[in-house]
Amino acid sequence: MRFYIDAELDQDELQLPEDAAHHLVRVLRASPGDPLTLFNNRGGAYEAELIDAGKKSARVRLLKFHPDDHASPLHTHLGQVMSRGERMDYAIQKATELGVTEITPLTSERCELKLRGEERADKKLEHWRRIAIAACEQSGRNRLPVIHEPMPVDEWAAATRADLRLVLAPAVASAMPDDIQPASVALLIGPEGGLSGREIAHAIANGFLPWQLGTRVLRTETAPVAALAVLQSRFGDFR
Repeated sequence: MRFYIDAELDQDELQLPEDAAHHLVRVLRASPGDPLTLFNNRGGAYEAELIDAGKKSARVRLLKFHPDDHASPLHTHLGQVMSRGERMDYAIQKATELGVTEITPLTSERCELKLRGEERADKKLEHWRRIAIAACEQSGRNRLPVIHEPMPVDEWAAATRADLRLVLAPAVASAMPDDIQPASVALLIGPEGGLSGREIAHAIANGFLPWQLGTRVLRTETAPVAALAVLQSRFGDFR
């Protein structure tokens, strides 16, 4: 059982936040003496032991610290055009499991999701961050990916810097260069209807290389999974 806790963990005992306590005690049915792991996005994780459990509270004893973050050595920044429903949730969840460092939700000419109003945008960001937290808890990551505020795809393509910048362009016959070993990669993925020709050309003009992943067209939520897996295999920590 792993939990992200937004609190300092360098102490002997800790009262868990109410939501974490509820999930631990009421959902997972944990009882005093059960082991768990806590991390706080500040590096590493702590072994802990549940020492007291109430209906709405739980207290743990902090034990051994493990410094490994289980982070990929490859810095990846995913620019993902937003989509409706669970597709964007899936992309964020799987990208987090695959070790992505940063995610920027994007708008584009064919973007399906329109965030109208500051309150709705804030709620979406908080929702996506909760998905990333749950994915870190499940996958063993001890540092959360940074999820930036949404921005237009053209602005992101012009502003993003990385050793290697790639835009998935299934209509362009192209492959990744063989003679590179980047420490950072920016990956641009379009919406369900794809990026427009103008948007792809704009990205290429700003230093992005077109990348075709095989001969089949992947869905917008499948593309980051396949692309990040390839990148981690070539340049990251997949073996």
